[in-house]
Amino acid sequence: MKEDIENADVARAFAAYPPPLRRKLLVLRRLVLDTAAATPGVGEIEETLKWGEPAYLTSASKSGSTLRLGPVKSSPSQYALYFNCKTTLVDTFRTLFPVELRYEGNRAIVLDSAEALPRDALVFCITAALTYHRRKS
Repeated sequence: MKEDIENADVARAFAAYPPPLRRKLLVLRRLVLDTAAATPGVGEIEETLKWGEPAYLTSASKSGSTLRLGPVKSSPSQYALYFNCKTTLVDTFRTLFPVELRYEGNRAIVLDSAEALPRDALVFCITAALTYHRRKS
């Protein structure tokens, strides 16, 4: 999968992941970017590194909370979509998707590389994060 990652540090971070995990993370990245592009009011997304992992910020519109993605350190076959733990996002997702998604505390949705991506639920969660500040005000 050829991805056009403009930020060289982000490109290096993706390149450092083992190929099977990299492919899954790139699919998740594409889902974040496509969801942002399809969500009114989000605007351009800034792709950068936070804690050495790819992160997605609504720097232009300030509409949302930062999303980050990366491997689950304790489990090589798992990866996660991380949210700011000071938000109510993961608690909300846990209420709405108690069976469809797995969680790590109040900070992440955990995905398994052997399973299909739960696209519809993730699009909802990504949209909620990208519009978090707009919805709060």
